[in-house]
Amino acid sequence: MAIGVAKMTRQQSAAEKALYDQTDLLPKKKLVIVFATLALTLLITFIDQNGISVTLPTIARDLDAQNTISWAGTASLIANTTFQMLYGRLSDIFGRKRVYLAAVGCLALADLLCGLSRNGPMLYVFRGVAGIGGGGVTNLSMIIVSDVVSLEQRGFYQGIIGACVGLGNLAGPFLAAGLTARTTWRAFFYLLAPLGVVVGCVAAYMLPSNPPQGGLRENARKIDYWGLLSASAAVILVLIPVSGGGSYFRWDSPMVISMLVIGALLFVFFIVVELRIAQLPMMPMQIFKSHVITVLMVQSFLLGAVYQISLYYLPLFLQNARGYTIIESAAFVSAMVLVQSSCSILSGQYLSRIKRYGEVIWCGFACWTLGAGLMLLNTRTTSVAAIVVPLMLVGAGLGMTLQPTLVALQAHTTKARRAVIISVRNFFRATGGAVGLAVAAAVLQAALRAHLPVEYAYLANNAFYLPTSFASTAAREAVLDAYMAASHAVFLLQVPLIGLCLLVCIFVKDKGLEPTDVREAKKKAAQEGATGSDAHGGVVPVPVAARDGSASADLEANEADSDETPPSGEDSDRAAGHDRPGSEKRSLHDGSVQQSVSNGETS
Repeated sequence: MAIGVAKMTRQQSAAEKALYDQTDLLPKKKLVIVFATLALTLLITFIDQNGISVTLPTIARDLDAQNTISWAGTASLIANTTFQMLYGRLSDIFGRKRVYLAAVGCLALADLLCGLSRNGPMLYVFRGVAGIGGGGVTNLSMIIVSDVVSLEQRGFYQGIIGACVGLGNLAGPFLAAGLTARTTWRAFFYLLAPLGVVVGCVAAYMLPSNPPQGGLRENARKIDYWGLLSASAAVILVLIPVSGGGSYFRWDSPMVISMLVIGALLFVFFIVVELRIAQLPMMPMQIFKSHVITVLMVQSFLLGAVYQISLYYLPLFLQNARGYTIIESAAFVSAMVLVQSSCSILSGQYLSRIKRYGEVIWCGFACWTLGAGLMLLNTRTTSVAAIVVPLMLVGAGLGMTLQPTLVALQAHTTKARRAVIISVRNFFRATGGAVGLAVAAAVLQAALRAHLPVEYAYLANNAFYLPTSFASTAAREAVLDAYMAASHAVFLLQVPLIGLCLLVCIFVKDKGLEPTDVREAKKKAAQEGATGSDAHGGVVPVPVAARDGSASADLEANEADSDETPPSGEDSDRAAGHDRPGSEKRSLHDGSVQQSVSNGETS
């Protein structure tokens, strides 16, 4: 079996190298235009994802869906998670621009259909379609950044992307609340749909185009169909009971147990497919042979869980336990988001200038852990400053971890796998968010059942609903105390999860911003140069490693233990539109690397 897996691994590596290189480092003027396009599209995407939360009570009343309205968020989350892995490989096969425009179009169409929905099931289906489109926009934006910017500069530009995500999270609730209050909830979707069409048209004109090689039928045969089907079915069968267990379904019901068991078996089948069947796997299992990549994926899962818990349950604490209005609650959250955006940009600049990410990730998770711990001190009488300071620390942690961990992952993988590594990372983060929300919901319900007065026990199954009138002042105080206890239980859940992210940072090696294949080739060239120097009386000949692909062969043999880093000096030359004197360049996908020889030195 081991021989068969090794043979398939070699075949998969060969198939990856056969893919055309979509790197297109842009001059600064065009880069600004491309980034403005990506930023605007991301802003619309996250306004769509987070703005709907404040409109759900109004939508529930209008569509008579009070008991099922949470499926609007669940459907989007499940669809988003299901398709995360697929986008990376699809963009490798069909080209970034085509897949990106398809995702933007999917999101715009879904928003229009959401606005036209006449009942709950219609809305849930179209929110699922929006999740597919939104996940694609997020994924492809990060992948396109990796194509048009060198890894040395990627931290700065990824920081801008992170800031746009934060601003979208902030603007969404304000925009949705304002439109819903002045007109109707449908206006929120009617506004986003044409905006999506506009940015799609701009993207079609402005984004660089690298048409795929081969015809449609030939490229379609490269898709990992078995992996797609098994992964999609597994995610759906696991996330539906995980998201609805305890509220819509009993945990011990035959349906929930059956779905979880079948979903788990399908995950096992998916792993077998990726190892032994798929020629171009959506999730190459070889990446997990690097312990650094494995640790970063675990961190992505955990930070995804804590991030979603914060976004979802912080408003519950502010509105139900503390009695703030929706607008006041959004103002508190804005403190976290503004710090997140600022730290995302600053940490990106640090990465680009210092060309290190380890200390940024350490500092980020330390701030996040401290902020999460201080949130445990919140009570119903805590001062405003005591609420805001922990939120600002959490925001700083978010800004210094969400994008820097992505840069670290790209620094520990080959350039040929950068799209796949981004998609797999986003899959782990989205899955962590879904599981985190499910666990937090169970914790919240258990705490509410334990603390609510008997006559208000029904609130445990509808935690976001707070009665407008109470039988007595004592009853009101008891209900608010129950919500405070439940919020405290959710805050407590976050601390060990984010603390574990901080702890495992000790396993993340920081070898700077240089891709694995480039680093290995330099090492090989240096070794051959030293040997050649001895043989030629101190005269260093031009290394042969990069010309005959032997560096790539060594990389294949050692890839499991190597750490991968993004583009270096070669990228800056390509961005300027010229080659260095004496340089040779080939596609990174055929295993060759660029080398320059100047004054007897190999660069």
